[in-house]
Amino acid sequence: MSSDMRYPELCGKNVLVTGGSRGIGEAAVRDFVATGANVFFNYRASSRRSDELVAELGSERTAATRADLAELRDVERLWEEAVAWKGGIDVVVNNASVREPIALDVSAEEWDRHWMAALRVNLVAPAHLSRFAIHHFLERGCQGVIIGLTGRIAVRGDYPDYLQDGAAKGGLNSLLRGVARGFAKDDILTYLISGGIIDTEQARAQVDSHGGPDRYLAEIPMGEFGTARDISELILFLSTGRARYSTGSTIDATGASFLH
Repeated sequence: MSSDMRYPELCGKNVLVTGGSRGIGEAAVRDFVATGANVFFNYRASSRRSDELVAELGSERTAATRADLAELRDVERLWEEAVAWKGGIDVVVNNASVREPIALDVSAEEWDRHWMAALRVNLVAPAHLSRFAIHHFLERGCQGVIIGLTGRIAVRGDYPDYLQDGAAKGGLNSLLRGVARGFAKDDILTYLISGGIIDTEQARAQVDSHGGPDRYLAEIPMGEFGTARDISELILFLSTGRARYSTGSTIDATGASFLH
């Protein structure tokens, strides 16, 4: 495993990453460990993948637990296990999300089920984890960082089949901006990373089912999709505290497809 000496501030820090077994979450787990950080992450279903990642990176530096973020008891348990693992948490990365299409002409019950799933995982779980983290940081009297993975959809709106995801991510924007305003004086820092189309399994499923890559590439001035490492680089930098005075900010990572 290679070492990353660019961020010495992260060596020995304890990080919680939600949805760390694949995509952006996996990239963040790998990159944090390379800096010398300890990373606790959750997965919802892919236990083999998570076990392999922990085995590869080492159980001294990584640990994982199964937790469904749609269930409050699992969210509470995730936080408790993460804190107990190394005795504290310094950085929380709210990465996990659900993104499933739902047409307008389905039954009210099915529409409600999709909306509630998106809100529970993409907004309510980050709200609980942020609340736990704020109490934890205040009790320890130390700097803490909370990062939210949001997206251009949170500002410009989402595609018709994904309205619930855009609404939930918009709520996440407001949540972490409010935390920044309320707790900057306590050195609790929050940041939002607004990604465009990032080349992950989740995004590829949407692209393939909605017209293919060319349709989406046409709206990206850079002419390419982002990578998980593009986002992970931002996560690491923001976690160092070097951008302290930018707390509450949103960083666009969209290949210039959406700027605000």
